[in-house]
Amino acid sequence: QPYIPNWPMRLQDVTLMYLTVLATLVVILVASYQVDPAASPSRGGSTPTSTSTPVQLPYHMPLDPRGHLQLSWNISYPLQELYLEVRCSEMKHGLVLGMSDRGELTNADLVVLWDDGHQSFFGDAWSDSQGHVSLDSQQDYQLMDTRQTPEGFSLLFKRPFSTCDPRDYIIEEGTVHLIYGVLDQPIRSLQQLNLSQIETGVQRALLLRPDTPPPSLPRDVQTLEVRTPDITIPTQETTYWCHIFQLTPNMPKNHIVMYESVVTPGNEAIVHHMEVFECSPEMSTVPQYSGSCDSKMKPASLNYCRHVLAAWAMGAKSFYYPTDAGLPLGGPASSRFLRLEVHYHNPLLISGRKDNSGVRLYHTSSLRRYDAGIMELGLVYTPVMAIPPREQNFHLTGFCTSKCTQTALPSGGINIFASQLHTHLAGRGVRTVLVRGGREVKVVQEDKHFSTHYQCVCPQQGDVLLTKCTYNTEDRSQPTVGGFGIMEEMCVNYVHYYPRTQLELCKSNIDPGYLQKYFSFINRFQGGDVCSCGQASVTDQFSSLSWDSFSGEVLNSLYNTAPISMACNQSSAKLFPVSIVQDSRVQL
Repeated sequence: QPYIPNWPMRLQDVTLMYLTVLATLVVILVASYQVDPAASPSRGGSTPTSTSTPVQLPYHMPLDPRGHLQLSWNISYPLQELYLEVRCSEMKHGLVLGMSDRGELTNADLVVLWDDGHQSFFGDAWSDSQGHVSLDSQQDYQLMDTRQTPEGFSLLFKRPFSTCDPRDYIIEEGTVHLIYGVLDQPIRSLQQLNLSQIETGVQRALLLRPDTPPPSLPRDVQTLEVRTPDITIPTQETTYWCHIFQLTPNMPKNHIVMYESVVTPGNEAIVHHMEVFECSPEMSTVPQYSGSCDSKMKPASLNYCRHVLAAWAMGAKSFYYPTDAGLPLGGPASSRFLRLEVHYHNPLLISGRKDNSGVRLYHTSSLRRYDAGIMELGLVYTPVMAIPPREQNFHLTGFCTSKCTQTALPSGGINIFASQLHTHLAGRGVRTVLVRGGREVKVVQEDKHFSTHYQCVCPQQGDVLLTKCTYNTEDRSQPTVGGFGIMEEMCVNYVHYYPRTQLELCKSNIDPGYLQKYFSFINRFQGGDVCSCGQASVTDQFSSLSWDSFSGEVLNSLYNTAPISMACNQSSAKLFPVSIVQDSRVQL
């Protein structure tokens, strides 16, 4: 028989016993993850690794804009584990790395390294709805190694994809929002830490990658580097840099079979994404230019360099083509002029930074069966497509209509074998679907948070491709318009396919005339000037509105019902002969 005390227990007795047990548990957990004092970041030591062989970490990306925090990782699908290493060039009293649904500091799954001024500690933790940090009762992050090197301090640990802990983030395919922070002061206990009171940031990463080995490259493969000529990155937040590159004269037709980024060391946190375009073969010459893509000095002929050869974004690895297809490079049907476009994101306005980043193309003269191509789906880069402020989930959809595919695709259709999704900071999800006969028949690609799992999708003549992007602007007080700036928005899917067609861009936006009717209606409803719509820019008109749930709902309804303007463009930047305005929509 269990012993049951015969004296009544008061509420304060129960509370005291509970707190005693909880405190004991916390001490045990902290002690089990305590790092040797010699391994303290401030003392420059290291602990012996618990692995018999070094852990290979093939994936890398910067966490902060300065590049002081670097993340490397690897994946074990048999063990369902993720191995992560954080490297800090200027470690003080600890760091925080975490995951949350949308990059929030609240209700986040955390791993924390901290010190109390004497000893260092490591533990699995979580933040509450106010950002206060607590040690998790279930410790799922396992410390593997700490090291102090001349390059800085590194912390290696691992965690299962799924832990069955309700406070832990489930690591799955798609974009993971990583939050990071540094501790400038020692803390006596983890309960003193509040994420809102330290320097933090957010980075997005595709942590899980396809578990398939890359195809082998042909023996006669050669490389070609298309890079900026050692420029000085402008001291502004957003820069698109254009550089014209010339192939060797009379280069025979080759196939690009793989490409990868070449980022100048130290600039990994500033080089946001890069693209290589081929100019129109109809142009016999293209002026040599290297400068801002927005400059008035940029030659107009660069606008005819729109055929995509390669597209890379921060965190992406090498891109391989299937063994029976390659992207044409050189030959009589191609241009020998290429345009490199580099997007620099420099929010700290770092000055004097040199850069010669670019893309390395692997090509072969042993031609494969099919010529591959890249097609751009989604929304046209225009401010007429905007997201109201303070929206939790606002959807915008770009159309590649049946009239465009009927005109531009071959009778046998095409095979999509890969896809690269892209939005800016407000993007929360992207989904491209194939619609046939008014019904969704295949998901081309979907990333609910953002997936790296590609499958073959085969659009045919008359099919519709819908690309739907979801945005969150709860932290913004002004509308977010479409455009190239990092605080503006995009909705893009670069689909890789074969056999190649002349269809380069299949995107849409709302008919601007109907947007002006929206401005007129809302201004009249809000008692404003109804005659100023045509005189101000679209961006200014959006900013001048008083935003509430009504104006946002009406805009959403407009985007879902109004006629659209189609951009059904050839690689020469010319339009296919289809109707400019399509008023038929696919309802799913």
